[in-house]
Amino acid sequence: MNSHYFSDREKGPRPRTGETIDHVVWDAIAAIVQSLVADGSFGVAFPWVCPDGSGVVGTNDGQWLAVLKVEHPDIEWPCRSDVTPATLAVLDLIEFTYHNVGKPEPRHYHEHFHHNHLTFDKNAGRAEFRQRINQLFARSGLAYELGSDGMVVRLAPTILRETLQTTTFQTGDSTLNSMLESARLKFLNPDPQVRREALEKLWDAWERIKTIEVGADKKAQVRMLLDKAAPEASFRALIEREARELTEIGNNFLIRHSETDRTPIGTDQHVDYLFHRLFAMMWMILNTRGT
Repeated sequence: MNSHYFSDREKGPRPRTGETIDHVVWDAIAAIVQSLVADGSFGVAFPWVCPDGSGVVGTNDGQWLAVLKVEHPDIEWPCRSDVTPATLAVLDLIEFTYHNVGKPEPRHYHEHFHHNHLTFDKNAGRAEFRQRINQLFARSGLAYELGSDGMVVRLAPTILRETLQTTTFQTGDSTLNSMLESARLKFLNPDPQVRREALEKLWDAWERIKTIEVGADKKAQVRMLLDKAAPEASFRALIEREARELTEIGNNFLIRHSETDRTPIGTDQHVDYLFHRLFAMMWMILNTRGT
């Protein structure tokens, strides 16, 4: 998204590292949603019909609110000034809004009731809402993005962001491809618990990748992989130590095993660090292997 604000052009955009929607940002999101209720944008999904039945004239607030309360019970509406919903609940509301909004366009002015009958452009309405939300995320330094499919994803930390968002895995092993894709998608999920599951998927893929060479036992296959990745002796020794440490991390921390003597992962930042560390190793191996 290109910013139209001078400060972003002059100094560059804010780092997108925040993951908590605070009260200020929530107030802004709620204001956007309320404006869509007021201008009839939800009439495409929750129509308020002219009394003579000849056309949609706006949003049926009652229908909209009834569905909102059932699908998103953690969102209080009308909003209270002293309550900020949980971040995941707000992100759910954004997705709900995207899927139920359309740009209202006057079709016919009804003189008797002094209102317009409306048509709706769903694509335009979604695009405008998406632009407003993503602008708000960017200006607030939040690491989220509303996609054109209506799903909010977390922006991975900058060092891996572009790679993770554009990668498709072609390893020649469909099971390994599936593991890597599952890890990638889970790591981009806004839910911290789901991101922890990404570690398990990635470490499972790490064990799988050790067996994709043909015609050798597991230890020999690992040697073949590392030999291809690093022909130079010093770097080869370095990545062998790294490969050994990564395997130990998967065995000793609460990633692949659930025994009570395993060390839990302390913070979300530790999840990011461990994911980056193993993903970088696997990315190098797969690329030097030509997959």
